[in-house]
Amino acid sequence: MGSGATFAGWLGRRNAVIAALLGAAALAWALTAALALGGMGAAGMPATMGLSLVAFLGVWVLMMAAMMLPAVAPVAALYLRTIRTSRPGRVVGFLGGYLLAWVGAGVPAYLLARGAGRLAAGQPRTAQLLAVATFVAVAAYQVSPLKRVCLRSCRSPLGQFLRYAQLTGPLRDVRVGVHHGLYCLGCCWALFVALMAVGLMNLVAMAALSGLVALEKLWTHGVATSRLIAAGALAMALLLALRPDLAQALWGGAMPSAMPGTPAM
Repeated sequence: MGSGATFAGWLGRRNAVIAALLGAAALAWALTAALALGGMGAAGMPATMGLSLVAFLGVWVLMMAAMMLPAVAPVAALYLRTIRTSRPGRVVGFLGGYLLAWVGAGVPAYLLARGAGRLAAGQPRTAQLLAVATFVAVAAYQVSPLKRVCLRSCRSPLGQFLRYAQLTGPLRDVRVGVHHGLYCLGCCWALFVALMAVGLMNLVAMAALSGLVALEKLWTHGVATSRLIAAGALAMALLLALRPDLAQALWGGAMPSAMPGTPAM
């Protein structure tokens, strides 16, 4: 009876965590959609969206919350099961560390977006080469050993969480979140490079990528999904090689790398 009540209590907390994170993701999606429809998602918009680094990081974190919280919600609920005290605060610490890892990834993402945008702007041949190289790189990484290691950790993190139980100190949950976030980043970074090429605030591409990330992490056939993504990326690279006109809008190649009158770092 006691064990049944304990399990029921954990199940209730698990469902509450998942519901809260899905609600936060829905709010982040609403705010992201408002920004995209307000002009940031316009065709030909540079990958930096013409923003300074600080402003870009703010939008980047909002997008990561929208796209990644649904996939990490079951993991956060699983982490809840490994802790016994101060659960709400510790789960918040874990999620804060997880998003912190993605904030760090936003800096090289900004530099890559800005550099690629400058190379592609007004240079049709360069834009095509960048576009083809981007999707070839995505395909190669999707079948790489590092991708497999990171995906395995994202799909089955319980063993790591049990090892983390030895950690102490007020920032232990943040450390766990950062560590898991880095594995998640290692699993997904190539997909986000592809998103930057297509258009960082392209809502259709964002929704598709969110679905693919969730399938990789949560579906029984997640590994097979990863390989299918590689095949799709190769097909896209081939299409862009054969159709230069389709590559012109990627990496902001059809526009300057910054919007007139908008400061960029």
